[in-house]
Amino acid sequence: MLNLVFIAVLSYLVGSIPTSIIMSKLVKGIDIRHHGSGNAGGSNVFRVLGWKYGLSVILLDALKGVIAVLFVSRLYFGNFPFPNSTPFDDFTLVQIIAGIFAVLGHIWTIFAGFKGGKGIATGLGFLVSIVTVDMLLGLVVFAIVVSISKYISLGSLSAAVSVPLFMIIRENIFGVDISGYHTILPFTVFLALLVTYTHKTNLSRILNGSENKISLSKKKN
Repeated sequence: MLNLVFIAVLSYLVGSIPTSIIMSKLVKGIDIRHHGSGNAGGSNVFRVLGWKYGLSVILLDALKGVIAVLFVSRLYFGNFPFPNSTPFDDFTLVQIIAGIFAVLGHIWTIFAGFKGGKGIATGLGFLVSIVTVDMLLGLVVFAIVVSISKYISLGSLSAAVSVPLFMIIRENIFGVDISGYHTILPFTVFLALLVTYTHKTNLSRILNGSENKISLSKKKN
């Protein structure tokens, strides 16, 4: 039991690394939380510092999810402390737990007053190793929505919601046998709801027309 708690805490701490705050201070000597939307996430870095730094932060945030799932989880040893009624083996279940805690760490980071990003990128890094096909389809949705609307937040929300929908469609309509479908689907739904909650202010700004749109043009100093 203590080993599982250790995995959860360490994954949370990995997810808590405030990459956007570190990047903004290193690049411009500013605190990203005092600029743009005030959110400590990659999309706000995208708006304030430009697409190169924004993309770098998004990739680093995704890497936090990958590290938790592929590396931190390997520190687990022994038998799972609870009855495992899921179709996953014990280690895969530990990976899922590690990924979820990394996402929670990103959203409520202990290193920045428990106010972090929206959890999209870290969730991407977590899920891409579990439901790869559905995550890739979600990335396509993200790219299409952002290219049309120029809203990163809307693209992120659309991608998060589309992942469980793609799973449902592939499993129940096209008859694809998705490993651990009945276990991983509730996790993807939970993450979609969590992302929707963390984006509630973005949704409000989109509806009233005050949400910032992105531009791929070079930022002016």
